[in-house]
Amino acid sequence: MSFARYLIIKKPGMPIFQPSNIPTGAKPLMGAFVPGLLWLLVIVASATMVAQTGLAEETVLVDRIVAVVNDEIITLYDLNQKFEPYANNIKALRYSAEQERQMLFKVRSDLLSSLVDSKLADQEIKKNNIAVTEAEIDNTIERIKTARSFTDEDIRAGLAEQGLTMEDYRKELKEQLLRARLVTLEVKSKIVVTTENVQDYYDRHIENYRGAKKYHLWNIYITIPEYAGDSGKRSAHQKMESILSKLKQGVLFQKLVNDDYTASLEARGGDLGMFLIKELSPQLQSTVENMKTGEFSSIVETDSGYQILYVEKIIETASKSVDEVRREIEDILYKELVDNKYQDWLQDLRKRSHIKIIQ
Repeated sequence: MSFARYLIIKKPGMPIFQPSNIPTGAKPLMGAFVPGLLWLLVIVASATMVAQTGLAEETVLVDRIVAVVNDEIITLYDLNQKFEPYANNIKALRYSAEQERQMLFKVRSDLLSSLVDSKLADQEIKKNNIAVTEAEIDNTIERIKTARSFTDEDIRAGLAEQGLTMEDYRKELKEQLLRARLVTLEVKSKIVVTTENVQDYYDRHIENYRGAKKYHLWNIYITIPEYAGDSGKRSAHQKMESILSKLKQGVLFQKLVNDDYTASLEARGGDLGMFLIKELSPQLQSTVENMKTGEFSSIVETDSGYQILYVEKIIETASKSVDEVRREIEDILYKELVDNKYQDWLQDLRKRSHIKIIQ
């Protein structure tokens, strides 16, 4: 016989369940009462059996257990509270029925795993007597207000838009502070970034610290529709040749971008902004890398049509030595190590814990 797992609460005036009150065939979770769960029962999912025990009008079904983490539980209500916003967003994207089902299943599984991790972290916080005072929460809120130029009214209004109260916000901040202290205790205090680590990172990412050129680009372009034949392409190219001729006659590129003549040829253009060579498409890299300030290119053919590029200015940055970027690299490595070490610590904690997922 299969059993469903439910949380049962008593109505006012109903005696608290004692072992002798348990209906015939009912089994306690995990073979025994779980310490600290009060009188949490697993009962047969059968209205007939419940009615036969005389409890049909005495009990109220309020929830279902989805996971047991050591001596604590995670309920379906807990999971649904986290899951609902994600589910609404996924459904709003209008995927196919099968895609939606797969995505909902994946997100739900990930969220349940996250809730297990959070429960483990909370248990470790209690075990290590980590605490946060109301004054510390107040100070955190004040720092947030100062950093973002918020007032109390701004915070309350923002919370109200999300359906939250200040009490909800303070509770969330407290959880964040507690877990940050747990990470410091279990992970951060044991991390050391060495000189060798910094040098190795610098050598592997040398391209980020070499001197680089940035090009401030403008363009004029004509898009060729996919359905355009050879005649359409020839017509677009001729129009671009006419624009190129104007530039060779000395008309300023910026003026020509907004000129009625250019618009009449169905050409458009504008200020593209600053780019490193590697940020450009391969089609444009070979053209731009040899250009100088104030130069315009010949007609460049791209996947979408034709364009002419103009370099307004070039900014060159000097290379940086490892000593100049040491602090920056240390911060990067420290964050990477914290993430990796925390995951290692969490996996080890999972192995040492009793975790049971109840489908």
